[in-house]
Amino acid sequence: MTEVIAPLISTQVQQVGRQIHYWVAMSQPENHLFEVTLHVVGYSSPILDLKMPVWTPGSYLVREYAKNLQDFAAFAGHQPLPWRKISKNHWQIEKGDISEVTVRYRVFANELSVRTNHLDATHGYFNGAALFLRIPGWEELPIYVTIVPPHPEWQVSTGLPTIAEEANTFLAADFDTLVDSPFEIGSHQLFHFQVLDKPHELAIWGKGNFNLQQMVSDFQKIIEVEAKMFGGLPYERFVFLLHLFNQAYGGLEHKNSCSLIYHRFGFRNQDKYERFIQLVAHEFFHLWNVKRIRPKALEVFDYDQESYTPSLWFCEGTTSYYDLVIPLRAGIYDVKSYLNHLNQEITKYLKIPGRKVQPLSESSFDAWIKLYRPDANSGNSQISYYLKGEMVSLLLDLLIRDLHHNQLSLDDVMMTMWEKFGKAEMGYTPEQLQTVIESVAGIDLSDFFKSYIDGLDDLPFNQYLQPFGLQLIEEKDDEPYFGVKITTENGREIIKFVEMGSPANVAGIDAGDELLAIDGIKLGASQLSERLADYQANDTLQVTIFHQDELRTYSVILEPTHSTRYHLVAVQNSDTTQQANFVGWLGVPLTNIR
Repeated sequence: MTEVIAPLISTQVQQVGRQIHYWVAMSQPENHLFEVTLHVVGYSSPILDLKMPVWTPGSYLVREYAKNLQDFAAFAGHQPLPWRKISKNHWQIEKGDISEVTVRYRVFANELSVRTNHLDATHGYFNGAALFLRIPGWEELPIYVTIVPPHPEWQVSTGLPTIAEEANTFLAADFDTLVDSPFEIGSHQLFHFQVLDKPHELAIWGKGNFNLQQMVSDFQKIIEVEAKMFGGLPYERFVFLLHLFNQAYGGLEHKNSCSLIYHRFGFRNQDKYERFIQLVAHEFFHLWNVKRIRPKALEVFDYDQESYTPSLWFCEGTTSYYDLVIPLRAGIYDVKSYLNHLNQEITKYLKIPGRKVQPLSESSFDAWIKLYRPDANSGNSQISYYLKGEMVSLLLDLLIRDLHHNQLSLDDVMMTMWEKFGKAEMGYTPEQLQTVIESVAGIDLSDFFKSYIDGLDDLPFNQYLQPFGLQLIEEKDDEPYFGVKITTENGREIIKFVEMGSPANVAGIDAGDELLAIDGIKLGASQLSERLADYQANDTLQVTIFHQDELRTYSVILEPTHSTRYHLVAVQNSDTTQQANFVGWLGVPLTNIR
């Protein structure tokens, strides 16, 4: 099998200084197999160690990329070398005193996400952590990568620089850079544009209903606003890789590129388009916050195991706060749209019972075992550090602005973090982060951190919004409280979540149950809210379900309605200070939202 998986190795590997050179071929892309050849020169030890990362920076979950590796083989010239696998992601080759070793393997790639690999007849996409083997001790050496496309018309897009006069050959300064540089290979659409005299590329795979001119214009606006905030762009060239797919959403940041995946028909609807723009603003903001301003635990990447930090709320949550703000500052949407998006985020946060169970710092620390592995009880026991981190960042921004009459803000925290840690790429500790925030605020924030980051106190939104002429109000539905979330699967109503302590939970209804009828009448698709509206609090329902294939009926006593939506509105009779604060924060008069 090994003969067919390696591309021809040219004499280029003999060039001085090329100690690590990869070839990536895909001779039969329909089989979803990347064919990888690694040529190693000058490795002195008689045993060559090779390891595959178990995770990729920016996505905090051990994904076990080695599970997709197959057909491993090693050679000295054409002579096979003995090797053994000593752990899930660790291979050892017995090379003796041989100076040149060729390693060949295949990687199965049929998972389309921003953190994995995907190969089919239309394109190839891969992340370095999910494709390349690491040579322990040689991580700082430059690495050459040659792409061998299956068709001559296929092109290659990546943030890595090319090697002159060598087709589809790229240079990574070190292994970290290789991992940080995804590749898109195929007949994708490619667009070039300039921002602040620096070249940018947009590679789009897949069909969609996007307006290219509008998209590029809005990308330029986002780049300019964020560059202004940090005093320039920290790269010489940037590449956006955009995958268009059905019902898809996600992004992964890199130092001079980012991967985006979005619903192919999500661009005409204004609300969906604004969500896409927020995704772009989010991943681009990570150029500073995460890729360069990052916690001490992530200063040096350990590709073999988890790296724990309680500060992901700042990495991701603060970035989420800005991904709503940046499009407003860029003029892509107005203040009413901004507040509408903020309303949705606040509502989402306040409807998650887990916010009363898991502190924000713990949510950050436990990302590796919880956020990316949701189960039926996650809503009861967890809170996303993205979401609550966004809420806490909102409060911090308002707090600093109020204390300093909008002369200082969370922007100044970001700039200070950039100057102290980001430019030098020196990791910060949780204590250093708190010190920087306190230095900008000018007050001791120990109680704030104790209550809202390390503790479970309710976030006092109105206390922080009031100086800006806003208040958060509740809007209740008429229907009584039942306590479940359902989805329709193949025409069946499946209970996906049961809130702890709810009427449904008390009655014994469980996630995974199939909801059949209420009071003996069949429940049609998406009729639950409509049916509940016919009842009052304290009414008793006879709820019929299938529980583990057994037909059961439960008596459920409904409770008074729970708050379902929250809205930010202007306070009555706002004073001049509130009006000035609002203008300083969002750039328009408070009367614009009435």
